[in-house]
Amino acid sequence: MRIFKCVISDDEMFADSFKIAESEDGIFYEVEGKMCTRSEGIDGALIGANESAEDACEGTDEATVSGVDIIINHSLQQTAFDKKSFVVYIKEYVKNIKTHLEKNNPERVEEFVKNSPAAVKRVIADFSNFEFFTGPSMSVEGTLGMLNYRPDGVTPYMLFFKDGVIGEKC
Repeated sequence: MRIFKCVISDDEMFADSFKIAESEDGIFYEVEGKMCTRSEGIDGALIGANESAEDACEGTDEATVSGVDIIINHSLQQTAFDKKSFVVYIKEYVKNIKTHLEKNNPERVEEFVKNSPAAVKRVIADFSNFEFFTGPSMSVEGTLGMLNYRPDGVTPYMLFFKDGVIGEKC
């Protein structure tokens, strides 16, 4: 299995256990998720409880967490942007990725510089339909996961800058 980490913050963003496609322009990974609900109960044995047969029905309190599995699995943190602050962020981020590519993958720079403006414009044109997530460290310089839904309104997917993450075997 491969975990994809932000090249700037080293945060885990997603894994190859999800359906991953590359955008036509080669700028984004499109990662498809699912809505899920998970129980996050407290295991009484972990806190020294010794449940007897008559107490078994009482149990411990359980909480449930619902949301997109990509977000839950990788502890992504929601962040808020208005369109103006997003444009400021994304300009700086694209510049940082270009610098990263110049040092680590110079053959990608030309394609990235050529295709990233149109890709960013597509996100801005549909801005109100996106939600934005950082990695667990909440780094303001790191990559974002941009959540949207397929036309069915049910199937979530996230966009990640392809050059903003690196896959590592685990």
